Amino acid sequence: MVNKVYPDATAALDGLLRNDITVMAGGFGLCGIPEFLIDALKASGVTGLTCISNNAGIDGAGLGLLLQTRQIAKMVASYVGENKTFERQYLDGDLELEFCPQGTLAERIRAGGAGIPAFFTRTGVGTMVAEGKEVREFDGEKFVMERALQADLSIVKAWKGDAEGNLIYRMTARNFNAPMAMAGKVTVAEVEELVPTGSLDPDQIHTPGIFVQRIIACDGYKKQIEQRTTRPKAA
Repeated sequence: MVNKVYPDATAALDGLLRNDITVMAGGFGLCGIPEFLIDALKASGVTGLTCISNNAGIDGAGLGLLLQTRQIAKMVASYVGENKTFERQYLDGDLELEFCPQGTLAERIRAGGAGIPAFFTRTGVGTMVAEGKEVREFDGEKFVMERALQADLSIVKAWKGDAEGNLIYRMTARNFNAPMAMAGKVTVAEVEELVPTGSLDPDQIHTPGIFVQRIIACDGYKKQIEQRTTRPKAA
């Protein structure tokens, strides 16, 4: 049997990294992001990365760490409004950006993991999103063709996992992690709790271990909040 369990993030990424690769990073905002694997990516010094993620983190957290070190050359994302470093690099022409509607992004990733090369959607028809893309008519409605997305490396974060790579995500932290785990040529997962193989209820597993090649157990997650909005306590 292949041993998928590695001692830490650096070891788990050993031999997988090189300049100019495409990396999918799970998470939504700062929820469910692979914090330790992102730190290891930063420490590796690889550059020219194309990162596919719902967003680019914030200054000082998430993929924002890789932006600060200018390791990301291109972002494929649906939202980047929380990151001033991103804004500055994009406006200066130092960062390439491919904007994609959030639902379309999710489906492009899911399609990539399912081996579907492209699909048609009404989202974006008649807008800048459809520029340069094939548009067809089905049943009297226009649809734009979107290409599937795959990555050289997917890094994801789960709540629980076992030595075979079976993963369970917790609540909102499931987000983009599950489809990204399927769409990577190699997927590395970090989990809060690594449990013995066979102890997870098969009906509760979100990502089967066949999609995960390496796994690490981590603790000490920061679990930061992007924006904290409060109001004075009622009298």
